[in-house]
Amino acid sequence: GAKPVDVFQWESFGKGWASDITGQLKLKDSANIYSADYGELPPLEKARKDADVVFTWNGTTSGVRVPNGDWIAADREGLTLCDATSAAFAMDLPWDKLDITTYSWQKVLGGEGAHGILILSPRAVERLESYTPSWPMPKVFRLTKGGKLIKGIFEGATINTPSMLCVEDYLDSLQWAKQVGGLEGIIKTSETNLEI
Repeated sequence: GAKPVDVFQWESFGKGWASDITGQLKLKDSANIYSADYGELPPLEKARKDADVVFTWNGTTSGVRVPNGDWIAADREGLTLCDATSAAFAMDLPWDKLDITTYSWQKVLGGEGAHGILILSPRAVERLESYTPSWPMPKVFRLTKGGKLIKGIFEGATINTPSMLCVEDYLDSLQWAKQVGGLEGIIKTSETNLEI
């Protein structure tokens, strides 16, 4: 990639990211993999501000989570890629420090699986428009055309047509969240559950 990579992994999802980075993308020489045993966090303070940083916000099975975003440099040169699958709508995320964030409908809001959401910061868009990897990209991962972001993908255009029933289910979930106090209410519920 354009920058070296620091990967922080402590559960199966983080291990999947590390495996993709070293095995599929072949970035083994430019990647530092920081691991921790199940139930523990790796040394987050080792994140380099000149590297791209890849991590899951919290583990689905162990419940171990990043406590906050203080360890992410505000003046970083690299991008952060956060798998927030089990954190979006359940944790207070520091959006100013997350450049590429992924999550899925099926976790906190209880929607159907197989619907991934991608949130990009302006810094991430800049990288997409200024860097072309040396390897071929499958169509589903192409987010630029002619060196510019394909904005339609983020404005309602679809890559593959989703089930409208699933979309309606997600809208129902958002209405429920609104009824229980919105984002603040569902984060409070999540925090209360962590105390059990």
